Amino acid sequence: MLGPGLLESAYEECLAREMDLRGLRFEKQKPLPVVYKDIKLECGYRVDFLVEGRVIVELKSVEALAPVHEAIVLTYLRLSSCRVGLLINFNTALLKDGIKRFVLGPAGQDGKPDLTQSTQRSTENTKGIAEKFQSRVMGTNDRDKPWRRRRSGC
Repeated sequence: MLGPGLLESAYEECLAREMDLRGLRFEKQKPLPVVYKDIKLECGYRVDFLVEGRVIVELKSVEALAPVHEAIVLTYLRLSSCRVGLLINFNTALLKDGIKRFVLGPAGQDGKPDLTQSTQRSTENTKGIAEKFQSRVMGTNDRDKPWRRRRSGC
């Protein structure tokens, strides 16, 4: 039985196993280059998971999420072609309290995504992607239960 207090890497391995069992396509620790003046720079950015080629999932196991954690997800969304991101903190009594969903806003006049319109609430078009991930991997009912009540393994 898992609960709060494990290392992020343990949750990463278990989440990868859960996604694999459910037949979701995902890439783990996917490199994300920065394009600067038409040159791709490998700066060491790595997305914890890219799920179904559409959802970025960033995992944390920290006492409390900080604004920098949210900024990381927004940066990954901006650098990738993804519009939806999940920030999951496993160090909470209720897993649902550790999940934040982000949606990249529409492109501005310069053609770049508008990060000021990013939100933890999703639009109707993108809501299903994150909810599908949450229900298929974490179980709709399981995410509402305190960790100590979960009986399944990874």
